Amino acid sequence: MSQQGYVATPPLSQAQPGVSGYPPAFGVPPSQAHFGHYGSTPQSHPSPPTAVFKSAASSGSSMPAPPGPGQFVTNGLHNGVSAHGFPPLTSAPSGSAYPPTSYPRLAPSSASTQQLANQMSAMQMSGYGHGPLQGPQLTTSSVAQPISQPPPPASGCPLTAQAPQMGPPPPVSGQPLMSQSPQMGPPPMGVSSAMGTTATASPMGMPGSFSGPLPSPGSSGFQQPPGPQGFPPQQAGPYAGQMGGQPGFPGVFPPGAAQMAGPPQKKLDPDSIPSTTQVIEDDQVKRRGQVYATNLRGQVPPLVTTDFVVQDQGNASPRFMRCTTYSFPCTSDLAKQCQVPLATVIKPFAVVPKNETPLYTVDHGEAGPIRCNRCKAYMCPFMHFIDGGRRYQCGFCNCINEVPPFYFQHLDHMGRRVDVYQRPELSLGSYEFIATLEYCKDKKPPNPPAFIFMIDVSYSNIKSGLVRLLCSELKTLLERLPREEGAETSAVRVGFVTYNKILHFYNVKSALAQPQMMVVSDVAEMFVPLLDGFLVNFQESRSVINNLLDQIPDMFADTGESETVFTPVVQAGMEALKAAECSGKLFIFHSSIPTAEAPGKLKNRDDRKLINTEKEKTLFQPVKGVYEELSKECVSNSCCVDLFLFPSQYTDVATMGSICLHTGGSVYKYSNFQAQVDGDHFLRDLRKDMEKPIGFDATMRVRTSTGFRATDFFGAIYMSNTTDVEMAAVDCHKAVTVEFKHDDKLSEDTGALIQCALLYTSIGGQRRLRIHNLSLNCSSQLADLYKSCETDALVNFFAKSAYREMVNQPLKTVREILVRQTAHMLACYRKNCASPSAVSQLILPDTMKVLPVYMNSLLKSAALVGSADLSTDDRAHHRLLVTGMGVEETQALFYPRLVPLHNIDMSSEAVPAALRCSEERLSDAGVFLLENGFQIFLWLGQACPPEFIQSVFNVPSFAHLSPDMTSIPELDNAMSKKLRSVIEHMSGQRSQAMKLFIVKQKDRSEVPFRQQLVEDKGLHGGASYMDFLCCIHREIRQLLT
Repeated sequence: MSQQGYVATPPLSQAQPGVSGYPPAFGVPPSQAHFGHYGSTPQSHPSPPTAVFKSAASSGSSMPAPPGPGQFVTNGLHNGVSAHGFPPLTSAPSGSAYPPTSYPRLAPSSASTQQLANQMSAMQMSGYGHGPLQGPQLTTSSVAQPISQPPPPASGCPLTAQAPQMGPPPPVSGQPLMSQSPQMGPPPMGVSSAMGTTATASPMGMPGSFSGPLPSPGSSGFQQPPGPQGFPPQQAGPYAGQMGGQPGFPGVFPPGAAQMAGPPQKKLDPDSIPSTTQVIEDDQVKRRGQVYATNLRGQVPPLVTTDFVVQDQGNASPRFMRCTTYSFPCTSDLAKQCQVPLATVIKPFAVVPKNETPLYTVDHGEAGPIRCNRCKAYMCPFMHFIDGGRRYQCGFCNCINEVPPFYFQHLDHMGRRVDVYQRPELSLGSYEFIATLEYCKDKKPPNPPAFIFMIDVSYSNIKSGLVRLLCSELKTLLERLPREEGAETSAVRVGFVTYNKILHFYNVKSALAQPQMMVVSDVAEMFVPLLDGFLVNFQESRSVINNLLDQIPDMFADTGESETVFTPVVQAGMEALKAAECSGKLFIFHSSIPTAEAPGKLKNRDDRKLINTEKEKTLFQPVKGVYEELSKECVSNSCCVDLFLFPSQYTDVATMGSICLHTGGSVYKYSNFQAQVDGDHFLRDLRKDMEKPIGFDATMRVRTSTGFRATDFFGAIYMSNTTDVEMAAVDCHKAVTVEFKHDDKLSEDTGALIQCALLYTSIGGQRRLRIHNLSLNCSSQLADLYKSCETDALVNFFAKSAYREMVNQPLKTVREILVRQTAHMLACYRKNCASPSAVSQLILPDTMKVLPVYMNSLLKSAALVGSADLSTDDRAHHRLLVTGMGVEETQALFYPRLVPLHNIDMSSEAVPAALRCSEERLSDAGVFLLENGFQIFLWLGQACPPEFIQSVFNVPSFAHLSPDMTSIPELDNAMSKKLRSVIEHMSGQRSQAMKLFIVKQKDRSEVPFRQQLVEDKGLHGGASYMDFLCCIHREIRQLLT
């Protein structure tokens, strides 16, 4: 790859107006060599000075102390505030500064399993232990220790420097001893060095030292020097061709040395490398069921996979806000040095579990919410009252404000208001204000929102059984329309449209005996032919609506029309909402690419020849013009679009789905839909979609304390300026990832404060403000930053960054940036925070030790992998889904849960412990369940017990199972009930209904299942976890030398 120059960001590095931070008119943002503002290439700035180790300042809470006995007990706040300080860290001499280096293209190469074993045996995983924050925090754990290496120190102790071995390790029995020389030898004939340079060997022949060129990332380890005892260069294995080798993808590693002649190979234990399932399990053991009180600044919450209870004591729950790190660096130089993105993933409407206190609502009447005069931040626990309570100092901009007379209250001897625990906005991290007319359009109270159901009645939807199934289900679903908490009935109004090449509107006014149809055939100039009777209250018009739903399937039963329109349908729904002066959502059930003559007509642009070329990005770029303008209009009229697609061929999801993406909607896709097979999955999705908590006509603003600011936004959003995030609707599963940048130095004493304010219209038509506040630590020590990182949030940020960038840059470049930044973050830790050790050892921070497996999974994901075997629509759909995801969803997607069922404890209600996502964990006699939040696979080994098959499927053996099964029959026995309850439990935790696939070992249905085994080599290209770890290790060594 040619080295990319750093492209300067726009003035003040603000996100530019346009969609999701794109420049106006949906333009192309500047490319950059790393994701995140601090990701400039090393060439663009001199290497900053190494971080100085000193004892960390005590990071006190910026919250008021919780109440005394009897105060505000409704919220169950505890007494006392625990101190929050860190002991001094053992200082680690920093390694030599690594010079600016070029990052060439990563090209596949080859090496033997022996060489892989040699390299991996020298790796050492190290980082911060999980223990209490006492004593030195740098702990190590040794991985596959080489022979005669001293054992690692006990956890919690500083890593002692290891004396170099005075000779090569003894040979393993049956293997020739490779001579290792400290001098650099010439590269082997015909093998070029991967990085374009050669590296010096470790001194004195330490384990893991080598001579010759550095390996390519494609190698399964480091190249050994040529010699009479050395193995010949390994040839690519049998799958190298089919697996979609791509230049520049550090994943097209050739298979191991199965085909090679030579002595027996040293087998490397996969358990020696960091395990995601172990990290998840350790966190669950440590923090499951605990009460997580949010009274401390900058504390790291439990993982998203852990079940815990949040008690709001002044900072927002991690269900609403999760950060990539909870300790921001004090200066931009430190941030540039480590290149860890500073970001927060905000899910403003996250569901609050039943065992936690729901959000309090504050109503100040006509006066409205109290705000800082200068920065407009809302009243929160970070405001400091002075002058006997008559004034307050804003925690965000330090402005002194007068307290309104109605809000005045005396201060106690500690300087706190005596009513601090009677007011949610002074003591809680999250709460709501009732908004005044000042916050409403045209200063008028909003009308309740409406749902419009728009059904494609073309030939394919009729033939598949979709229209009949949908009309039947809607009768039930409309009885359960979402309603305001405490309300007896729903205020949501409903309307109905059917369409193919023309549109049919229905008058369902309660006074009518029969519904009336009105046809609009001029789709070029779309208008709504009726206002009165189109949007109605379901309870009042129930009989007319049920009548209509009975008639629609029969009315179009004999249709032969196969062409459809799309943008006129969205336009019609938006115009109807606009005329009714309300916000709302369009549920569009669509079958095929819109080819009828009308605005928004699309053509098939699915050109597989573009894959792995510079032009591959064009496959994911939405068609401009009509779609772009329509997205903008929908947002300004608060019209959210949910698209249910039922395609049998290419439909250009990238373009059609772009309207959903920018209006806060969702895209659901059911390829080759058949009502008997896929009906249940579709109906479960539709129920979840209609019933989930949602807000309309939303605008979000993220404010920060002085020294840093929000500069970039990723999500299902639209941005018409640099600060306001606009969403026609926002539901409980949508998350916005916000990146921050320094504009000044941050203070360790005051920390970093973030306030997210969301203005929206509730389902009952009430205008509200939802406020989430979070306080973070600041530190001048990089060790503190790494100690408080959260891998799951980092992966969410990198996925959204990469998926946004893939429409602007070649996929190869995007993948290279991901590899480079992963290596840079880990190299910076190694250089500045870890104890001195041999360069051949891989040292990982404890909080990031499983980052490589997630990043490798992201590189192999459908959107980024670049394979002609994957449909373009599926890849575009995957990209749209991830863009709106929260941390829980990306965690499950990039590391699916694999659960063994053959030895399940029938008496326990718990789901069995998960296994690592690798084929090595499967067994012929086993039964396994794998889920990733969207699909759930039941994998059956060839030798699985006949009793299990009989109990669950009611057939005598594995051979009798039909390959087309898509559901588990309801049988009255313990095993069947247990399996169905486990699947139901897993499905209940996810935002979408998961489709069940029953997979037989060595059957053709195994392919999609094996794609989910993310620790193995990708079926469509991509490295195994172990190979990727070697690649990252080599990149780190290159940076350090």
